[in-house]
Amino acid sequence: MPQTEDLRTYAGVLFDLDGVITPTAEVHMHAWATMFAELFAEWNITPPYTEADYFTHLDGKKRYDGVASVLRSRNVEIPWGDPSDPVTADTVCGIGNRKNVYFERALQADGITAYPGSLRLIDALEASGTPIAVVSSSKNAEQVLATAGIRDRFPVVMDGVVAETEGLASKPAPDVFARAAELLGVDPARSVAVEDATSGVASAAAAGYGLIVGVDRGAGASALRDAGAHLIVSDLEELVP
Repeated sequence: MPQTEDLRTYAGVLFDLDGVITPTAEVHMHAWATMFAELFAEWNITPPYTEADYFTHLDGKKRYDGVASVLRSRNVEIPWGDPSDPVTADTVCGIGNRKNVYFERALQADGITAYPGSLRLIDALEASGTPIAVVSSSKNAEQVLATAGIRDRFPVVMDGVVAETEGLASKPAPDVFARAAELLGVDPARSVAVEDATSGVASAAAAGYGLIVGVDRGAGASALRDAGAHLIVSDLEELVP
């Protein structure tokens, strides 16, 4: 296990976005809960959707993979469809697009501000010249970063749009973290991954990251550690040098 907690000593630091840099995980959780509550009632699906479903089936995964995982947990199989499907389509993509309507409405109505501790850590890393990047499964990452006013802080943003374009597998597969390190020009073995989702931690572990920081925003310290996190914090303020 790495002995240092000074992230400035590593080749690069690659952050998940929702729940790590910005509190958008809460917006996603609410959007998913609203959409699935309506869908389950309409289709008479039981048992009801709960917060546990978010952490088990959705957190850290690409949108459509998450939809399929939740439905599969209720023994419901529907056509995958296409990302261009309308929100009325009873396909995996249509349902995923339906959820995104709720997310975008909330983001536009309330805006988003980055966690203060996360910003302070980013400031310290930038001041030391340590390369940083965002590695998010969300297709809304660019919008979230722009809304928070921090898009220009990250030279590399590996998000759900890029992953789909390049055919990269969703977390917990190593693809997105491996590709992001390549784009940033750093060796994963000498770099840090910062994640709040067990699927993201597992992705970084599979990609061979030298230090994996788990930010416990609800997934649970034990679950993050079991997935491969070396260090658990409740807020990135704890890692500001």
